[in-house]
Amino acid sequence: MFKKILIANRGEIALRIIRTCREMGIRTVAVYSKADKESLHVKFADEAICIGEAPSSDSYLNITRIISAAEITNADAIHPGYGFLSENAEFSEVCREYGIKFIGASPEMINGMGDKASAKATMKKAGVPVIPGSEGLLKSVAEGKKQAVKVGYPVILKATAGGGGRGMRIVKDESGFQKAWDDARQESGAAFGNDALYMEKYIEEPRHIEIQIIGDSNGKACHLSERDCSIQRRHQKLIEETPSPVVTDEIRDKMGAAAIAGAEAIKYEGAGTVEFLLDKHGDFYFMEMNTRIQVEHPITEEVTDFDLIKEQIKVAAGISITGKNYFPKLFCMECRINAEDPTKDFRPSPGKITNLHMPGGRGIRIDSHVYAGYTIPPNYDSMIAKLIVSGQSREEVMTRMKRALQEFVIEGIKTTIPFHIKLMEDEEFKSGNFTTAFLETFDFSAIK
Repeated sequence: MFKKILIANRGEIALRIIRTCREMGIRTVAVYSKADKESLHVKFADEAICIGEAPSSDSYLNITRIISAAEITNADAIHPGYGFLSENAEFSEVCREYGIKFIGASPEMINGMGDKASAKATMKKAGVPVIPGSEGLLKSVAEGKKQAVKVGYPVILKATAGGGGRGMRIVKDESGFQKAWDDARQESGAAFGNDALYMEKYIEEPRHIEIQIIGDSNGKACHLSERDCSIQRRHQKLIEETPSPVVTDEIRDKMGAAAIAGAEAIKYEGAGTVEFLLDKHGDFYFMEMNTRIQVEHPITEEVTDFDLIKEQIKVAAGISITGKNYFPKLFCMECRINAEDPTKDFRPSPGKITNLHMPGGRGIRIDSHVYAGYTIPPNYDSMIAKLIVSGQSREEVMTRMKRALQEFVIEGIKTTIPFHIKLMEDEEFKSGNFTTAFLETFDFSAIK
């Protein structure tokens, strides 16, 4: 087992990893930018090293400085968390070259699954259902139009190196193809330095369902059931829950088996998530694979009584998984609390937290790095807490979630708490009958 792990991240996920390491008797090293000097992950790690100025390029994305920090502190492993360098093949490769264990996917896995066209081909070969679309990358508009006729409109153009909804355009008919092509290429080129596109059949009225998997160094994988991530705004998740209100036992078995087949086909090692689109007919299709821990991993932990960070560390140390699959014993939901103003198009709201009261009670878990007096820097993602609520039924969870949200006090900045309270009162959401387009018709003006 590792003696010391450097955490190449910040905020709540860094603190989350530190907690598990402490329980496992593993010493930790926090790295931080000058903007994060007062963050809790810095205060609670055994050691802390400043690696640069506030911009991510000078700190959390600077591979040279992170490796130097690991060498100075004699860390024998690095946990990248999520975001930043967690799915960076170069970083994974550099760790390998320096003899530091990267607690994540190998460079080959990251490259193979990061290129979405390649990932789709790999999964298709493994027998995982995939969305009909172009065979590989599109070379021209003419080829794209030809493929669209074959697949059938509507279609969606996607950046092969994309993420977070960027480089994606829906095309309803041939007349809109050229503009969608130009817009998607321009956006993906600017965001990722790669304007290559592929095309898929656009799945109407979809649910976004993901399967949590764990694979070990022996090529074995197991799953920990599904999470429903359909409540999204501009392809950014706001609420996640498990089990999904629409996933039946039959779908769960089939989707879980497909995720394992895909993971074992590539001998995947570590924690990962296989993401699917589920249509209104109960058919599901592979969308992408995230080769890292997910923001929403706590809801899986709560319903399966399973520490995913601990399992990541064990697998990275060469310990085999049990081989069994895990299914929900409870219901659980997570609300992402962001420093944003939901009444003003979710405008970021960095600044000093003047007063803070976090909710408590049965079935309540909060993952956060903030405290009263803490100043939220404007340089990073706006998520400041995750409110995780579990219970015996979905109805109980929503009732408890509303109570917890009403009890959650954060003063000095704007947050998404009022939005979440309103959502817990929405009849369509309470029914469980919604799609990824739910927030397109949501009445944001009613938020107080």
